[in-house]
Amino acid sequence: MISPRFCPRYLLVAALGLPTALTAQQQVQFPAPSPASTLQQRVGLTDIEIVYSRPGVKGRQIFGELETYGRVWRTGANNATKLTFSTPVKLNGTDVPAGTYGLFSIPGESEWTIILNRNAEQWGAFSYDEKDDVARVTATPVQLNELVETFTIDINDIRDESATLSLIWEKTRVPIEIEVDVASTLVPQIEAVMAAHGDRKPYYPAAMFYYDHDLDLTKAREWIDAAVEQRAAYYIVHLQAKILSRLGEKENALAAARRSIELARAANDNGYVNLNEDFIASLQE
Repeated sequence: MISPRFCPRYLLVAALGLPTALTAQQQVQFPAPSPASTLQQRVGLTDIEIVYSRPGVKGRQIFGELETYGRVWRTGANNATKLTFSTPVKLNGTDVPAGTYGLFSIPGESEWTIILNRNAEQWGAFSYDEKDDVARVTATPVQLNELVETFTIDINDIRDESATLSLIWEKTRVPIEIEVDVASTLVPQIEAVMAAHGDRKPYYPAAMFYYDHDLDLTKAREWIDAAVEQRAAYYIVHLQAKILSRLGEKENALAAARRSIELARAANDNGYVNLNEDFIASLQE
């Protein structure tokens, strides 16, 4: 055993099991100035993931000062923001292939440029290279009345084939429209299932999809009639009324809506009672 008299201090500390400044520091977790965040959202049949860090305003002027107009911004903090689409999409009408991208932007007073760059693994925008851009789209910023302290990316206004991706910070919101193609994927699947043998078919959701997407209403009527025959639920009969109305069969649509009201009252669903009453009133105008 080494005598403490001749033992270097770091060996003596380790030998005696005493905490060192290094190990003490390693045991302390400090809050991140710009915490990391991951957003996952499905739009239609497309999975979207956004990995980014969220800086705060902290009393500073952000756009036009901290983030200079006309200069490429990492669109967050720390590592460049990473955006992944599981299928091809359109951003503000521009085609974007499925894949993972670095999300950059160029803020402006009246117009922003949104950039998807194939180099998704980089710190900030220091190594950003325009040659690696996959897509550039323009977006119009919207001024907010209230300050948003923490930089936020969200996806809202979600429909089967669209949503709005928003960049929000300070008093600025930048909306970007996302469009996805659902019908070209789902229609062949629906047709195959409906053509197969067997009774356990998704009649109601298939009819609703065709109705909502202005597809073949003759097939939609055939499927909704089968769904009603299997189960005459008020919400199924209500869809039947809407399909009949769109086919121009007003009297049959009215009869289906009245039947849906009776079924909704029996189920104590006043929401559907009101929905059907409004629908009947619209047909009688």
